[in-house]
Amino acid sequence: MRIGVFDSGLGGINVLSCLRKKYPKNDYIYFGDTKNLPYGDKSINELYKLAKDAIDFLLTKNVDVIIIACGTISSNCYKELKDEYKIPIFDIISPTINYLKKSFYENIGVIGTTRTIESGIFSIPNKNIQMKSTPSFVSIIENNLIKKKKKEIIDELSCFKKCDFLVLGCTHYPSLKKIINNMGIKTLDMGEVLVDTLKIDNYGKSTCELYFSEISSILIQNINSILENDYQIFKK
Repeated sequence: MRIGVFDSGLGGINVLSCLRKKYPKNDYIYFGDTKNLPYGDKSINELYKLAKDAIDFLLTKNVDVIIIACGTISSNCYKELKDEYKIPIFDIISPTINYLKKSFYENIGVIGTTRTIESGIFSIPNKNIQMKSTPSFVSIIENNLIKKKKKEIIDELSCFKKCDFLVLGCTHYPSLKKIINNMGIKTLDMGEVLVDTLKIDNYGKSTCELYFSEISSILIQNINSILENDYQIFKK
């Protein structure tokens, strides 16, 4: 089975890693739009156009399913994209929302991009949701500055110490798990939730093709720190 996955850049690689662990036989085609990141400060019209460009590109690779591995696109454009295309499209946020609604947790923290937080998608009745936009985190992660910016990250997240757990509402943010967990804060990874609920086939040649609109040495270093298996990388 050919699975298409896309995001603004590195973040969706975290989701791809989760998918490959559970469905290792599938063939994966990933697109990261590094040229246009970050997505979190773009208008909804811009996001919709960028998402369509990504989906149209993945369709040229004859994918069977598409996964939107971007919280910003998922929170603002998913319904419209799903209605426009015939191919099955899954977003990264809906499974997490369903999980939160069914959970017994009441005090929940959420961090995400500006556009994701502003969408209000994480406003869940009967839950005490503490949300915060953390737009600088994407740049920190993409530029491999996590160690250098550790204090800044900790200061940004100190307000969540009393939450039952913190939802990583952007697929870039699992790269910060170690720091957050060392603060005594439990995390919820949307990629892991998606994979736990996703029902797809598992057959193919176990190939993995990564396409990016821009490629740098830092990007490759970051990919190698996340993906355990072989992959091929191309510039779109």
